[in-house]
Amino acid sequence: MGRVVDRLLLFLFSLAVAVAAAIVILYAFGLLGEFFDWFAWDRLGNSVAHTAWVVVVASLLMVVALRMLYVSLRSDHRPPPSIDQRTGFGDIRISLETVENLTLKAASRIKSMRDLKARVNVSEAGLELTLRAVVDGDTPIPDLSEEAQRTVKEYVEEVTGIPVAQVSVYIANVASSTSFRSRVE
Repeated sequence: MGRVVDRLLLFLFSLAVAVAAAIVILYAFGLLGEFFDWFAWDRLGNSVAHTAWVVVVASLLMVVALRMLYVSLRSDHRPPPSIDQRTGFGDIRISLETVENLTLKAASRIKSMRDLKARVNVSEAGLELTLRAVVDGDTPIPDLSEEAQRTVKEYVEEVTGIPVAQVSVYIANVASSTSFRSRVE
């Protein structure tokens, strides 16, 4: 709802600026006649240089206003990025966000990993998944990374039916597991 109101306000403001700029340009060239004498052009200066500056500034405002009118009226209905597959029954579209969530779900099954983040790229060879994690530090990182790669690859391929070309694991940090005992005296 807020986005619609913002676009409406942008449209109305741009329209008002465009109309005002058009009136100033027409008046500067003397095309509006005596109707807009209340503008008091004579008090502002009636030189050719002054008129040129007013026309240039009004023209720039007109260009900006027309651009903002275009922005307020254009449609932003682009479909979200997805992977499209064709089957005998029709088309299947799986969003990249879905694949990202599946990657996180598979990686969350590994107990030593936490604070997971995933990114998905599509290449000719298949999906390229990047997984960022914080580990507990008790399990060897190479073993943990290999398990995460295998688990994520198998799970995403099984659920989506899309080949996974690569799973990159980035271990960002080791979680501190400091536990304090209360001391009773």
